[in-house]
Amino acid sequence: MAVAIVTGSAGLIGSETVHFFSEKGFDVVGIDNNLRKTFFGEDADTSWNRKRLEETHKRYTHYDADIRDNDAIAKIYGRYGKDVKAVIHCAAQPSHDWAASDPYMDFTVNANGTLVMLENFRQHCPEAVFIFTSTNKVYGDTPNSLPLIEKDTRWEIDPSHPYNDGIDETMSIDQTKHSLFGASKVAADVLTQEYGRYFGLYTGVFRGGCLTGPAHSGTRLHGFLSYLMRCCITGRKYFIYGYKGKQVRDNIHSHDLVNSLWHFFEKPRVGEVYNMGGGRYSNCSMLEAIALCEDISGKKLNYEYEETNRIGDHIWWISGLKKFEQHYPTWKMQYDVPTILKEIHETQKDVVETA
Repeated sequence: MAVAIVTGSAGLIGSETVHFFSEKGFDVVGIDNNLRKTFFGEDADTSWNRKRLEETHKRYTHYDADIRDNDAIAKIYGRYGKDVKAVIHCAAQPSHDWAASDPYMDFTVNANGTLVMLENFRQHCPEAVFIFTSTNKVYGDTPNSLPLIEKDTRWEIDPSHPYNDGIDETMSIDQTKHSLFGASKVAADVLTQEYGRYFGLYTGVFRGGCLTGPAHSGTRLHGFLSYLMRCCITGRKYFIYGYKGKQVRDNIHSHDLVNSLWHFFEKPRVGEVYNMGGGRYSNCSMLEAIALCEDISGKKLNYEYEETNRIGDHIWWISGLKKFEQHYPTWKMQYDVPTILKEIHETQKDVVETA
């Protein structure tokens, strides 16, 4: 029996991981206590996704446990022992805005929870592969020091710059403003690396940009494309914060991300780190995303612009994927931004409009 443990299993990346590993023949153990609803309210409730997983995958077992609870997590690991071949840690407090409202909870979920998952991995199944979904926010606002050029609908990097193809893992994560969320994720990121390098374990860190897909329970504070499309469909007001709405994000579909995690699982490395996002293949500015949502939905977005940008927010972020592509040359991205938004619209249009 091959078991995969997935934390945050009812969330966007967690649920995609459950589907993916189930289809590969794994018994999947999900850990998720729906803290996302606590963070962001009813819009972010993931119980619908948990129910879908339990109905779809007969070999899926769900535990309503908190990753900060060492006793509960130790019992789950102990139940499956060395049958555990993969641990994919997706659970997190994911918003740098929200983190400032409750720094203790943010840090204990992101940092302490990761430590609990890592130490139990080391104690119970050290031959397995541990994968952590980190964030590009570990780089703080350092990307904002890059030489950027203002264009009609977006900011762009000077084409002669080494990061023109995307920001790679050589960028420093030190001496920068991270937001408290970024700081707690740095702690978890470095812990995961250290469990690999210090103990010689297979650990991988994937620093995501904007992660998206139809299973995203998007909210005002988290879930850019999903929430933007929801606002466009319903007429709910959307807020743009600073940078003239020309800030750029690369967006990676949950399937493309989880496929990259699978490639790492098949040929794992010790304490490795990858920037992982849509890269040059899948990216957009806020203004470009709004235009696409309006075109796809046939509705005008009701939005308001606020001059003040969010603390530590990136003006331009496109992930450099060369390192991962060199290590795993058979991995290919399938979804670009228009394709992602069409899929999100198909998922949301009936449910939201009839609500």
